[in-house]
Amino acid sequence: MHATLEAPALPVPRPSSAGLWGGRVITALPVLFMTFDAVIKLVHIPQVAEVSAQLGWPDPLNSVLAVVILLCLALYLWPRTAVLGATLFTGYLGGAVAIHARVGDPLLTHTLFPVYVGGLLWVGLYLRDAGLRTLLSTR
Repeated sequence: MHATLEAPALPVPRPSSAGLWGGRVITALPVLFMTFDAVIKLVHIPQVAEVSAQLGWPDPLNSVLAVVILLCLALYLWPRTAVLGATLFTGYLGGAVAIHARVGDPLLTHTLFPVYVGGLLWVGLYLRDAGLRTLLSTR
């Protein structure tokens, strides 16, 4: 007889229909924003280059940032890697907070805006992903 130390797998309940749709709607907001952000960085709009320069970023880095955003989006939207995508986005958005704080941008509208986006990413994922809810439950 062989004893194992593995814990029994907990059943993962499926999200309710309302929770699933609520999560999809909430997820759509930051996904659309981040997609827009990546696209305007890729097409090198002069106003984007100007704002980037004000933040201390050279314009050629915008393409790199756009690729990072698109990679995070792909990971976030693929259900099996959504938590990894949300985690990587959290790091990316934390860097955005630091940059805006460094240049002295207004707190509520500019500096904390990435926190709002990250919060929506996580809330949307929490509502869509029963496994994440189970993992985070306190019971």
